[in-house]
Amino acid sequence: MPQFLVAIHHPDNYDPSLEGEAMIRDIDALNEEMKAAGARFFAGGLESAPRAKSLRKQPSGEVVITDGPYLETKEHIGGFWILEAVDREEALAWGRKAVVACRAPVEVRQFARHS
Repeated sequence: MPQFLVAIHHPDNYDPSLEGEAMIRDIDALNEEMKAAGARFFAGGLESAPRAKSLRKQPSGEVVITDGPYLETKEHIGGFWILEAVDREEALAWGRKAVVACRAPVEVRQFARHS
């Protein structure tokens, strides 16, 4: 079965302490619904983007580690699900529910298949 990434996008200054009880209940309910449907393969939240470390290989072969996310953007992935879905439409249906539960934009992408 194809796997899809359902990524939650948060603004750069996102403060998780502002997540209310209703939002947490909605996300928990969505997680339970995904599990019951056999769609949820893995789910996880991420630390805020400023806590990220980026690694880059230099022409000399040295790997340099810097503070912060790889890309400077206004939004970053704050959490995600990896789902198994019959097709893109089913994954998008889960994505719609994630938008509502997380109160944030969502991106849905299928994992590439390599032989």
